[in-house]
Formats: sequence, structure tokens, C-alpha cells
Amino acid sequence: MNELRSGQVVELTVLEEQGSRYMLTDGDQEIPLNVSDVLQSLTIGDRVKVFLFADRRGDLQATTALPTVVEGEYGWARVLKVTREGAFTDIGTSREVLVKAEDLPVLEELWPQPGDHLFMTLRTDRNGDLFGRLVTEEKVNELYEGALDNMHNQNIVARPYRLLPIGSFLLGVETPFRIFVHESEMKAEPRLGQDVQVRIIDIKEDGSLNGSMLPRKHERLGDDAEKIFAYLESVGGKMPFSDKSSPEEIQEMFEMSKGAFKRALGTLMKARKIKQQDGWTEIV
Repeated sequence: MNELRSGQVVELTVLEEQGSRYMLTDGDQEIPLNVSDVLQSLTIGDRVKVFLFADRRGDLQATTALPTVVEGEYGWARVLKVTREGAFTDIGTSREVLVKAEDLPVLEELWPQPGDHLFMTLRTDRNGDLFGRLVTEEKVNELYEGALDNMHNQNIVARPYRLLPIGSFLLGVETPFRIFVHESEMKAEPRLGQDVQVRIIDIKEDGSLNGSMLPRKHERLGDDAEKIFAYLESVGGKMPFSDKSSPEEIQEMFEMSKGAFKRALGTLMKARKIKQQDGWTEIV
């Protein structure tokens, strides 16, 4: 019989109940399952599928909350927090899984933020501790789905899985299309795992895609509107300037005339990107 180890999903038998926990067995080893980690009622003799992990002492524990990412398979894991150690992710169990800092981009501003998602698999070290391993290009080449014929000029939501100086490689969120966005087709480099809108501009022979993160010509706002909107984003989405502000205030802050400022605000409001209220302008 194979030895039970951290990171496995296995089916075990309920051996007995001991106060606030159950004891499970494979006929050889016994594994504790805390009542707080039980998602259904159990009785002695039941067969139950559980996920095994190592506690702080290195002892095996079980939970009935099964992971969405397991060893040998890849999936999206939501980032919960980011520290100097790396990114801690949610894989659907009671245990957070660390993607180590050494596996993240060299530039920390490109590290994922809470709410982003990393495409990864599960690994365990020699102590049984769980950690996430980011997908490799070789594995993406095995996993990605070929493009559909009607995808040209469509917008899809995708997440970067590999960042390079020449551009970013992304995977579609709903369907794992492989997309490359050249650095000339983006205003700023996205974070690893960030949700972004990508417009498909080319379909390659191998079924992969080229994309753009720039707006279409008729969607572009103009330099003044872009400048104001970028300022709004940098100050948290709200500013004490509106079309009622004085020409002097506008010139000092934005280096543009009041007429140009009002036209730019009109463009942004027409695009439903901002609203004005009580002398304030804020992102919708």
C-alpha cells in the first residue's frame, strides 16, 4: 500500500470519533480530521474523500474541503495576500499555498496583488509543506486551446502568466487561449495574474493569438482626457476639480486651458468613465 503524504486527495474510512475530531484510516495509517474541517455529517465506517496536508509540526492532517489545484494538474488560484515571502493563494482548502518570491517577477511592481489569479500546480517540499509552482511555457503549449475562426477583433478577459521585456503572454480566463501582447500594444505592463481586457488582432497558424491592450481608434479619448483620467486613477478615483473649477486651478494642476479641460471632461462623461457632483469628479 502506498504511503499517505501531504498534497494528496485520497479516500479514507472513518475509524472512530474522538471528541472534536475523527480518525480516518487507509487500513495502515491513521489520519486526524478536525470537526471544523468536515463539510458533511460522518458516521463510523463511512468512506470519505479528503485532502491531506502537513500541520506546523509536520504531522499529516485531513480536510474534506478539496482543492481546486492538485499535483500534476493546473488551475487558477486566487491571491489572498503578498509578503516578502511571495504570494499566498487560495486553492479551495483551509490551507493557504505560497508561491515563493523567487518564482515571481524580478520587479516587485509586477507581482500579483490580492484578488489576482495565478495559473499554477501544487507541490510539496521534503517537510510536506505545500507551495504553488507557476505554469511553464512548455506546459502551456500542451494545455492551451486553439483559436476560433471568428475571434479576430473580439475582446476577451485574460491573465498574464509570463512577463518579458518584449511583451506579455496571457491565458484566457474562461477558455485557455494563449495570447501574446507585444510591448508596443500596451500602455503599461500588466501584473502577473491581473485580469485585463485583450483585443485579438491576429490568429497564428498554431492556434495561438496576438492581442492588443490599446483601445480601438474610435474608443480613444484624446491626450487631455487620457491625462485627466490617469490623474484620477492615481489619486484613488476622485478629485476636487470639475468644470466649475477656476482657469487658474486647472492650468496649475493640468497645464491646460479651462476650455480644453471642459472638452476633455465631456469626452470622459460621454464615454461613461466619470461623473461630476458637488464640485468633485470621480470615476464611475
